[in-house]
Amino acid sequence: MGEIIAVCISEKRGTSKKNIKKGVLRENYGLEGDAHAGKWHRQVSLLAKESLEEIEKTGMKIGCGGFAENITTKGIELVSLNIGTRLSVGNEKALLEVTQIGKECKDPCQIYKKLGNCILPSQGIFTKVLRGGMVKVGDKIEVLREGKFQAGTLIVSDRCSRGERKDLSGKIIEDLLRDISCSVIRYTIVPDELEDISGVLKQWSDSGELDLIFTSGGTGFSPRDNTPEATRKVIQKEAPGIAEFIRAKGACKTERAYLSRGIAGIRKKTLIVNLPGSPDGVKDAVTTLTAIIPHAIEVLRGDVKDCQKIK
Repeated sequence: MGEIIAVCISEKRGTSKKNIKKGVLRENYGLEGDAHAGKWHRQVSLLAKESLEEIEKTGMKIGCGGFAENITTKGIELVSLNIGTRLSVGNEKALLEVTQIGKECKDPCQIYKKLGNCILPSQGIFTKVLRGGMVKVGDKIEVLREGKFQAGTLIVSDRCSRGERKDLSGKIIEDLLRDISCSVIRYTIVPDELEDISGVLKQWSDSGELDLIFTSGGTGFSPRDNTPEATRKVIQKEAPGIAEFIRAKGACKTERAYLSRGIAGIRKKTLIVNLPGSPDGVKDAVTTLTAIIPHAIEVLRGDVKDCQKIK
């Protein structure tokens, strides 16, 4: 759960916004008084204070609203949210739906020209207002649970992280998990760096939002394959049977499945499972696991008290 630290508007597009500290979100419109409000898909923009703090380390001093975001937050990792994720905001439970992660700026905007940088395109998210309400500084902002379970997908790939190759595995995971009422609310891509991988796994697990995290990639014999080591670094309990199950099922198609070094384990109440990097391997592995994942999560949550009574 995060917190609102600024509510900002501007009278003109392409300019920095002013923190008015409280405002009204109007259904299918946006933040009242803001130039970007209207009946389109980018009604309300959000940017994390943590992103502002990172750019401040470079010497740039800029306050909330400086990059034209409507709502500045802290304590919630915005850029890893999935499109379609819903956020409950404020005491009146205003409802936002994520419609876009970042944006493409073909030409430098006015903010970029003025400040020499603009992080909203890469670090911000955009939403539409499904239900209106008053919001103010200090209000809580919460990722809503949809479906029975919530998951995150972490793609581990140097080439995908550099934009040289399109990720195909994430959509496969999302589609297959939907069949077991599991919604993917977190998604990001990182390079094959041990600290990058373990950092995301730790942060996502410790947030308390996710029941399950699937990683894809980095499980082979290459010197750059670090996913099992990064996973082992953060888990508190290993679940070797899950990884063995994936390899055994994969071997029905190819004996090379046994070359996968993927592991599975538990951190707090989140199950973490390493999947192969190839889309076909991901599809086979997730299809295999959908038969046991729901029960595994229910036990991990504490929803199942006596496994012997389950038939």
